[in-house]
Amino acid sequence: MRVQLSYIFIRISARLLKAGSFAHPDAGCFRRRSKNEPPPRQRYKNRILAALPRDEISRLAQHLSPVNLEQEKTLLDGKPSHAYFMEEGIASVVVTVENGDTVEVGVIGCDGLVGLPILLGAGSAPGRTFVQIAGSGFRIDAKVLKQEFERIGELRNTLQKYVQAFLVQTAQTAVCNRLHTIEERLSRWLLTCRDRMGSDRLLLTHGFLGQMLGAPRTTVTLAAGLLQRAGFIDYTRGVVTIQDRSGLEKTACECYRTVRDEFKRLGLL
Repeated sequence: MRVQLSYIFIRISARLLKAGSFAHPDAGCFRRRSKNEPPPRQRYKNRILAALPRDEISRLAQHLSPVNLEQEKTLLDGKPSHAYFMEEGIASVVVTVENGDTVEVGVIGCDGLVGLPILLGAGSAPGRTFVQIAGSGFRIDAKVLKQEFERIGELRNTLQKYVQAFLVQTAQTAVCNRLHTIEERLSRWLLTCRDRMGSDRLLLTHGFLGQMLGAPRTTVTLAAGLLQRAGFIDYTRGVVTIQDRSGLEKTACECYRTVRDEFKRLGLL
């Protein structure tokens, strides 16, 4: 009887194999893709690329070159030849004044694009955009991006939403730097980076934080010490770890919530 049952099982399995279907759900991984079936769609972390329908991303993908983005690499300084869709990491938009002081006016992560002057036809813009936290992304030729942006479709629609969100971010950053305490600004900035990194662990030094916030290093060190003693963050050898997000949100000014809510409303976070 055992031999007979085994023989029946083998015959049934062979018949199913010939038919190209399986009773077990896990067996679907052996299914062959037909010639006319499109290849599986790549999963993008970048929110703009992830929002595109299959026909648009298929057309755009042939122009996207994967790149590793090392810390402090300049992505935009003057007239851009390429734009970057960030997948991982953080890029900072900074402005340097005559005396050499530098302050950050924008943060770009997987929510957006480095290269907005290309879309606006401006050719160039003051300031510099560089990699603040190392990551990866996709590079695209400026002329190709402009041509694709001029098409009526979801890419144009989503990029226009991002321009709106970025304008809100830069305006709110100006308000924050002028009116709020260093503890509030530091909390806002850490949460902004955390939302775009998807990680509580950020590789940052106090000197770098001071440059981004437009504050002396000693002032940032005092503010970070207050947040650490409160149990909101931990700082060790250039690594900031968020330990209590809720507490950090309560410390942050309303600027963080205003910008976050706008990005969420537009489907970019």
